[in-house]
Amino acid sequence: MKVGLFIPCYVEQFYPNAAIASLQLLEKAGVTVDYPLQQTCCGQPMANSGYQQYGEGAAKLFRKNFEGYDYVVCPSGSCTLHAKEHILSGQEGGPKIYELCEFLTDVLQIKSLDASFPYRVGLHASCHGLRGLHLAKPSELMIPEFNKPLSLLEMVKDIDLVHLARKDECCGFGGTFAVFEEAVSVDMGKDRIKDHEQQGVQVITGADMSCLMHLEGLLRREKKAIKVMHIAEILNGQIPNN
Repeated sequence: MKVGLFIPCYVEQFYPNAAIASLQLLEKAGVTVDYPLQQTCCGQPMANSGYQQYGEGAAKLFRKNFEGYDYVVCPSGSCTLHAKEHILSGQEGGPKIYELCEFLTDVLQIKSLDASFPYRVGLHASCHGLRGLHLAKPSELMIPEFNKPLSLLEMVKDIDLVHLARKDECCGFGGTFAVFEEAVSVDMGKDRIKDHEQQGVQVITGADMSCLMHLEGLLRREKKAIKVMHIAEILNGQIPNN
């Protein structure tokens, strides 16, 4: 299979370790991965703000960069959903895009991981991944339980996974929402952090680094000891930075 790795611009600029962990994780699973060097932002910020037409250049470049691949894999639920619905939808014979966790569970059907992470961990379920990509069962739906990111974390040795009181509540980031509705966004983020704190977590993880970036900013401002790490870093057996 021909797999192209799409790394969102904010991950490349601010969280390169999450990108490296994603690549290494796929390679450990036996996948040969290409990284098109001309890739840029997918245009999601413009679409979120109601100006999708200004992201058409980014969409055209995305299609050009990843034509000829069977799959595009991305360590971000929100960017994956944007590309799936607004860039690659309706294309005949084009690549299929998957968020990293769903690619590992649905396509590669990973059954075990060679990783250890001896820390108490809380999993944040981001809205785009949860309700857009169906990475897990939302609490409002009366369907059988499933959680693809959690199923992968449960394969990690020595990890201590907690049960949150409100496991799929929004963190308040929402892309440009955090800019236009700063006060609401901050309060929502503090609520999510409090839930993790009450469970005594050492690390908050998730499949969307943008949500984790929002929570990390709040944690740093209040000088809290909790760390944030992208799920790929934990699945790859990396340790938290001091």
